[in-house]
Amino acid sequence: MTWSQLKVTCKVPHLDTLCAIMSYIDSSIMIEDYSDIETGLKTVYGDLIDESILNSDKTVASCSIYVSEDKNINEYISFIQSQLTENGIDAKIEILGTDEEEWSTAWKKYYKPTHIGKKMVIVPTWEEYMPGDGEIVIEMDPGMAFGTGTHETTRLCAEFLEENLQAGDYLLDVGSGSGILAICASKLGAEKCAACDIDPIAVRTEKENAERNGCPNIDCYVSDLLSDVKLMDNRPFDIVTANIVADIIIRLAPDVGALIRPNGLLIASGIIDEREADVDAALQKYGFEKISAKHEKGWCAILVKKS
Repeated sequence: MTWSQLKVTCKVPHLDTLCAIMSYIDSSIMIEDYSDIETGLKTVYGDLIDESILNSDKTVASCSIYVSEDKNINEYISFIQSQLTENGIDAKIEILGTDEEEWSTAWKKYYKPTHIGKKMVIVPTWEEYMPGDGEIVIEMDPGMAFGTGTHETTRLCAEFLEENLQAGDYLLDVGSGSGILAICASKLGAEKCAACDIDPIAVRTEKENAERNGCPNIDCYVSDLLSDVKLMDNRPFDIVTANIVADIIIRLAPDVGALIRPNGLLIASGIIDEREADVDAALQKYGFEKISAKHEKGWCAILVKKS
């Protein structure tokens, strides 16, 4: 199997934030930070220190992960770029070790129909699939957007939707990536859905996927989190989904309640198990009551109700 190095370089003061972003994708990260190396060490250690390190730019650092060809590296790049933009970090993203044309398509042979919940099936557009009785098929081409349905956080959100969404509900998906959760909601009977993302490329993908799945009731648009969210028919949403990261969900906590009807639901995911309590505390502070949580492979999704 072929592996590619996904390397992101930024200014040294932003390295900790960059590492947190990269850790969302893979817990095994490689850091290159030579800011503490003094050029004077050459006189002490001689040739033990490589000349390229001594002469490197000490104002920048990088964080890398290694991605196998069965993963959608486009999806990872989209997520990283959106998080860099959200945190105001100017960085350079590079793919090392594999020809670009190879990694842009190689992962597709591993992306197969994926069952989520009891009746939903995510099917890649290039795969043929014969649905069983009662199955809801969602055709996806994530392109450069996050959301194939294979990641634990997406699946946990979709399961909560299947269990809690009622016919006629209005749904908002914040940081929607490929639009997969809004499409799930539409297929499950939501009357209207809004899917917003900070990345215009992701929004374009959302629109294509919504059209492909026959979901004209999904409004896709660019928004920096909640900054440009619009109510639909001048009524609050019944359900809001946010499959992002713990720190961003905590930032949303003071404002998201204004968009949700009383007793409406928030499904929050992208949370590593260790941060569940932090998210719980933030949401409780701003008037949400926890109903339940789902866990899978170190990831957590929580379901809360607006009091």
